[in-house]
Amino acid sequence: MPRVPSASPATGKPTPDYFIHTTCANFVDVHGRTLLLRGVNLSGSSKMPVASQSQVLHNFWEDAERGDGDFTGRPLNLDDGSADVHLARLKGWGFNMLRYVVTWESLEHEGPGKYDFEFMDYTVRVLRKCKDFGFKVFMDPHQDIWSRFSGGSGAPYWTLVACGINPRHMTATQASIIHCEYPLPHQPDPASLPAMLWSTNYGRLAAQTLFTLFFAGRDFAPKCIIDGINIQDYLEHHFFTAFGHLADCIRDAGDLLDVCVIGWDSINEPFEGFCGNPDLANQETTHNASLKKGSHPTVIQSLRLGMGQKQTVENWKFSMFGPQRDGDVTIDPKGRRIWLDPEAEQDGINARWGWKRGPEWKLGTCVWALHGVWDIETGELTNPQYFASFPSDPYRPVVFIADYWKVHWQQFVRLIRASHPEAIHFVQPPVFVQPPSLDESDLCGRACYSGHYYDGLTLVTRHWNWFNADALGLLRGKYKFMWQAVKFGEETIRKSLQEQLGMLKQDTEIIGSYPTLIGEIGTPFDMDSKRSYGYTDDGKYRGDYTNQQKALDASLNAADGPNCINWTVWTYCPESSHEWGDGWNMEDLSIWSGDDLRQNAQYEAASAYSSAATLLKQDVRHSLARAVRSTSTFSLVTLGQTRELGVPQREKITSLSSWDNPLDFLTDGARAVSAFSRPYPTATVGVPIDMQFDISKAQFKLTVRVKPEDRPAKRHGFQDELTSERTMLPTEIFLPLVHYAPPCLVASSLQRQANARGECEDQLCNGGNQTASMTSDMTLISQSSVDVDVEVSSGRWELDCQTLKWWYDVPADGEVEYSITVSRTNGPIKKAEDLSENCCEKLCASSQQCNLQ
Repeated sequence: MPRVPSASPATGKPTPDYFIHTTCANFVDVHGRTLLLRGVNLSGSSKMPVASQSQVLHNFWEDAERGDGDFTGRPLNLDDGSADVHLARLKGWGFNMLRYVVTWESLEHEGPGKYDFEFMDYTVRVLRKCKDFGFKVFMDPHQDIWSRFSGGSGAPYWTLVACGINPRHMTATQASIIHCEYPLPHQPDPASLPAMLWSTNYGRLAAQTLFTLFFAGRDFAPKCIIDGINIQDYLEHHFFTAFGHLADCIRDAGDLLDVCVIGWDSINEPFEGFCGNPDLANQETTHNASLKKGSHPTVIQSLRLGMGQKQTVENWKFSMFGPQRDGDVTIDPKGRRIWLDPEAEQDGINARWGWKRGPEWKLGTCVWALHGVWDIETGELTNPQYFASFPSDPYRPVVFIADYWKVHWQQFVRLIRASHPEAIHFVQPPVFVQPPSLDESDLCGRACYSGHYYDGLTLVTRHWNWFNADALGLLRGKYKFMWQAVKFGEETIRKSLQEQLGMLKQDTEIIGSYPTLIGEIGTPFDMDSKRSYGYTDDGKYRGDYTNQQKALDASLNAADGPNCINWTVWTYCPESSHEWGDGWNMEDLSIWSGDDLRQNAQYEAASAYSSAATLLKQDVRHSLARAVRSTSTFSLVTLGQTRELGVPQREKITSLSSWDNPLDFLTDGARAVSAFSRPYPTATVGVPIDMQFDISKAQFKLTVRVKPEDRPAKRHGFQDELTSERTMLPTEIFLPLVHYAPPCLVASSLQRQANARGECEDQLCNGGNQTASMTSDMTLISQSSVDVDVEVSSGRWELDCQTLKWWYDVPADGEVEYSITVSRTNGPIKKAEDLSENCCEKLCASSQQCNLQ
């Protein structure tokens, strides 16, 4: 790897010790060591206001119309100590990177130009807490399906009204599926929402229209004028201004840029809408081929439904073998239209939100009928190729990623760089779409490709299958026949997933020699009808996350091997519960849940959202919001509310002193922790070229390639000099307690679990109940050592608590490869449920000399 410069490529200024370069396809520290950044999205809960979840219908629309939506308290509660508990857990798992979720709604929910600076100030406070724990952070302007009020998250309510839409008629017209109104507003049963049904909204009218107006309104909706400008300019101006204010607040904090907040992601999972659709009448085009699950109207049927016309549409179900036709279903809006009633605005003026609409924008009429795409009277398409090319240049085909997404990205980059000159810009095009070539004048040597990856079959079926499919290869034309993409057996599936992530890593080369980070990757935990929650088989499998561990390990293993990719797993939700999952559209991907805390006298594992009936029927959100901000986060502590509010009482857990064993703390409430708390090199002299981790054997092997230019530089102020052999910096490898804890910690942890089930009463290790209480500053975790055997092909090593430091020679010329293998001395850690009545002997068979420290 070439020597890293002592000055920033973006500003030319000298780089401080904490500066992270993006060069030679890697993150690199100022000493020239290759960094791996791995962590989590914080948090899926931030899609919703405090004390709100997507299943709650009561006052859903009324609050929106008032501009209510208090996000102060997301993603963590700073005022009761619980934020320290959550961040200590994340750090103890080995994470060093956070993707920080923020929605446009959280910044501008009260109305156009009315910004929530209280929330922005709170965000700065949370970021400072993340800094205290040593995390690097990149900000995520998050959205799904445009907005909460079109079935997802992201934009404020008023943006839909600005687009001429009446959000209250989403369900009636099936312009979008709204969780709290599913299946019918007057008979809601939100718990019955099928897995991933929310994603079918990308194929429905609301999302297709909203994203087209946002990215391409000037070209395709020139009649849509509001406050004297096109709807595209109106929406983008407010989007950019809102996030610009947040960027300014982070800058003005004075102690966060680059040392903690290292950059910004582009808008989450952007969608092209109708842009570039070659033929609205052809359902087989990729633009019209959304997930087939539930009702599946064609484009023209969606347009008719939007105008209140009754339609009979295809219905689909999704099995382990893919989508299957399941008859037809009739949707009758009974005359209700998705388009805003003309009476809502007098003389084009909206009294509630303050804008004035242009005279050519006729409310109550479909905007695409206004622009000649279809005829309302005949109900037929009149120009099905309308979005295929530019109206001003019909011979030039539209390519969304290059013609619209790239322009938006450039504007956003320039906005953020004005507040954060050294920002690393994380480039996230639409899912599985290759990025366009980007100008180095925009990248400024500070960029990272941040695409997303999910094992789609597992995500949709909520089952770890014995076969899978190479979805990315299929989309990219790797196979002549669809059946060739099918993969059988776990070994083949794991190899296929690794190859797919390798393809995403290759996509990075399109923008340049920059690092790759998978911004979202994860697995659902409510597999097999929530079997792991005890919902089936008389509770036999409660707490058994074996299949989830296999699925998540397969995905994260795909980032290892020759790929050596950075990632942030989706997600960590402090309010996760078994009943409502992440609290958004029945998604359930949080790697931790309060409902999985081990119940004992110290704390209770019930969820604050466990009373579905109460939340669905009572207006408790504002009371809960006040409680959260003044008292605690839901999953950990008592909210101080009465039982009439449907909130279970719970003892506060606001410090690590609630646990007396760091291994207990790191596993308590965690799901499939062995899969995501993994060993990895945090800083490498040279470049890691292969990583292998076998969970079942707790064995980790790393191979590095080293060249003469990889000799680390030692910093003297802002000057660099090559290190000597005596002072050379090491490669550093994180070794998680979850896999390599010493016998004394394992013995006391497993015995405590066995005791809780009445299986074992003896004490172990000359004092199995004498473990020191943990402190709020995470001292006991950070100072815990590990139980390992190490083999190196060259060099020397030593342990510094959970960090293994490895020194080796840097060649004078040519290149060399070195390898290191780490195993647990006493073998893989067993689970408490594997133990018999002779558990004490098995737990500590080799630990007679192990005394608790």
